[in-house]
Amino acid sequence: MNIQVLYFARLREVFGLSIESVNLSGSGLTVADLLAGLRGRGGVWAEELATDKVFRVAVDQNIADSDTPIPDGVEVAIFPPVTGG
Repeated sequence: MNIQVLYFARLREVFGLSIESVNLSGSGLTVADLLAGLRGRGGVWAEELATDKVFRVAVDQNIADSDTPIPDGVEVAIFPPVTGG
């Protein structure tokens, strides 16, 4: 399964990229599975996507939670919460 992952704001700066193609193996994968895989990269990935960090995830532009399924070919965005001003 191939998905596009987009990173915004602080995450884009820390990871040094704004978009990447990620290949996931298996079926019935969820947002939690994707995040676990990204954390498994270690370093800043594990730090910035740690379970105690605050960030949001959207699947095809719809806010998602950890149980949201990730179908093949979707776009997943990961971003810190934003404040108005």
